[in-house]
Amino acid sequence: MTPHRVHDLRGHAIRELRYPASAAVIFTGVPGAGKSTALRKLFGDYPDAVEPALSPMGALLVDSHQSRKWWQRRLRAVPYPLLLPIVHLTHYLRIRTALRHADGPVIIHDCGTRNWVRRLVAAWARGVGRPVHLVMIDASAELARAGQVSRGRTVSQLSFQWHCMRWQRLMDRAGAGVKPDPAPESVVILDRAAVTELAEVSFPA
Repeated sequence: MTPHRVHDLRGHAIRELRYPASAAVIFTGVPGAGKSTALRKLFGDYPDAVEPALSPMGALLVDSHQSRKWWQRRLRAVPYPLLLPIVHLTHYLRIRTALRHADGPVIIHDCGTRNWVRRLVAAWARGVGRPVHLVMIDASAELARAGQVSRGRTVSQLSFQWHCMRWQRLMDRAGAGVKPDPAPESVVILDRAAVTELAEVSFPA
C-alpha cells in the first residue's frame, strides 16, 4: 500500500509499504517498542555502524544507536547515562545533514514523543522539499519494558513513564484518524504482529 492518510494496520497483514523516493520516513515508538528491530529487518543489519548507513535500496538510515556507538568508542570510561545529551545532539545533527544532503530517501529512528523534535525534523524536511511520513510501532508498556531488558539497556522508570504517557496521547489521536502535530503526509500504525508481517518498505521513482 501507498500511505496517504492515517492507516491503523494493527491486526492487519501488510507486506509492503511504498513511499516517494524523496521521503523522510520516521519510525517511532517508546523505548523497547521494536523500532531498531524493524529497521534492521527492513533496511539491513549494521551492528558496527557508527555513521548513517546506506541500505541496498539506497535509503539512508539514521539510527540513534549509530551515534551512541560513535561516542562510546571514543569515551569508553564514561557511563552511558552521562553520554545521553551529546548522543541525542549528534543524532539530531545527523538527521538534519541527511535530510539536506542525501540523494535518496531518509529513514529516521526516533521515539516520537518529543513535540519539539517532531517540529524540528518537520521544519528541516520542509525546507528541502521532503515529505515526512510517520510509522508508529505501538507496543504495550510491558512488551516495551521486556524489549529494553532483552537488548540489555533500560531507561529509568520515570523517563519510561513519561514516554508512555506522551505516546498514549499520540496514539489516542492517531487511532481516531488525527495526525500528530505537525501533520506528516501519512501515518501508519503497526503492532508487533504487523511489523512481523511487513516484508518491505520501497521507494519507487
